[in-house]
Amino acid sequence: MLPHRILANVTRIYDLVMTHKLDADDLFIHRVQQHCAEQGLNFFLVEPVWVEPFCDLFAKGKIWARALLNMHSEHHLPEDIYHRLIRFAHERKTQVIDPPDVAAVAFDKARLHSRLAVAGFNLPFTLIVPREQLENWVLSEKDRAALGTPFVIKPAMGYGKCGVIMDATSERDLARSVALWPDRHYLVQNRIVPRVSNGEPAYFRVFYVFGSVWCCWWNCFTDRYRLPSWAEEEQLALTPRDTVHRIAFGVAVAVWGIHFLTPLRDIVHRIAALTGMKFFSSEIALTESGEFVLIDYVNDQCHMLSQSANPQMGVPDELVSAIARRLVEVVSQMIRR
Repeated sequence: MLPHRILANVTRIYDLVMTHKLDADDLFIHRVQQHCAEQGLNFFLVEPVWVEPFCDLFAKGKIWARALLNMHSEHHLPEDIYHRLIRFAHERKTQVIDPPDVAAVAFDKARLHSRLAVAGFNLPFTLIVPREQLENWVLSEKDRAALGTPFVIKPAMGYGKCGVIMDATSERDLARSVALWPDRHYLVQNRIVPRVSNGEPAYFRVFYVFGSVWCCWWNCFTDRYRLPSWAEEEQLALTPRDTVHRIAFGVAVAVWGIHFLTPLRDIVHRIAALTGMKFFSSEIALTESGEFVLIDYVNDQCHMLSQSANPQMGVPDELVSAIARRLVEVVSQMIRR
């Protein structure tokens, strides 16, 4: 909380502000605004047209926010105005979801990989290549055999598939990734092939929101989302017999009141404990051998494009609504402590 002498000069205090750059996530924005109204919280959306004046007024001490939900900032671009706003808000004691130092470390795949490996997560075989070594970097025969062909190359700070090479066959393919996404480190990984279940890859995007978890099918080839059916949850052991989590009326509901972590939920709870992240998603593949492999570790600033807005790549509407509700519930608890 800001000192009273500083708050005395503030002319406007917001309970929750949200940074946002996309114009396609209207359902998520509307649900956050709706739940803020239901909780008696005032809300401001810092979209591109407002970010410059908002940042200026924040810097001058004219406005302040109790909580800030960061849905857009560029971790790899410190000069980005949204990045600067998040950093400034954190320094001014706004409760940022997630704090910039925590999020930046978790988002950096090169920095996080070794921590996950030490903690015993099931990960693809991975080599990390610093940018300054790219020109002379050569695969050993042992590493080439472990990677297989084709293999995957991805920038450490990339997102949205930018710079990801799925069909790499040699060291020369690193240049393709660099051209698409300049970065400090690149991950070279063996390509994990998910099991096929009912004609679809057994590949999941799992959302973690302050201890609540939602598991969703995500087709890694087409980008299409789908909630698992009841039968699929039992078939894939996504939900144990004595605990059932379903999305009903936009809310994740626990039945019978006893919670035992399923494989997917266990993985993201462990990631949250390791990183300190409160709102993120992870990509996890189920292989033919029955192993759950963590593919994309921490996706910060989850894309909440709704399926009604984009059926091809949108998140199911009920899941978008449930996540918005959970976030506002947590903010309400934060600022009323």
